[in-house]
Amino acid sequence: MVREISLVDVPGVVGTEAGLSDWITVDQKMIDGFAEATDDRQYIHVDPERAKAESPFGGTIAHGFLTLSLLSTMNYNCLPKIREQTLGINYGFDNVRFISPVRVDRRIRGHFVLTHCRFRGAGMVMLTYDVTIEIEGERKPALTATWTTISQFDPKDRPEGV
Repeated sequence: MVREISLVDVPGVVGTEAGLSDWITVDQKMIDGFAEATDDRQYIHVDPERAKAESPFGGTIAHGFLTLSLLSTMNYNCLPKIREQTLGINYGFDNVRFISPVRVDRRIRGHFVLTHCRFRGAGMVMLTYDVTIEIEGERKPALTATWTTISQFDPKDRPEGV
């Protein structure tokens, strides 16, 4: 169950693991759906027989951008909800690195370390996370990135002194 915290508690989470998501299985149906949505139908993603015969991966692999996009699901699954938040905004990513391919039917999960929080204006806090997507049973992660989000809240809820 995802916990809820108050705005006043957010600075105390900086420097800690803010969340560890549940495992997500990346199956061929998910890969095919992403290929359809993005028009990226490269055989290493959507043709299991050809990928097994011709690719160095022994079968199909997830698109790197599919793996990156699953951070949204992982976020909702494990990061604490800010009680006063009225809107969450994706601000962007820095230093995205695709380290290892995610082979079909593998399980992945996200690690989120809150590295920075900065109150902006009267009703926003910018949160920066170091994120890692781990592949079950593998030494190297699927990806690493720095992710910045903005939580909007009613200015009357802003903690004193921040």
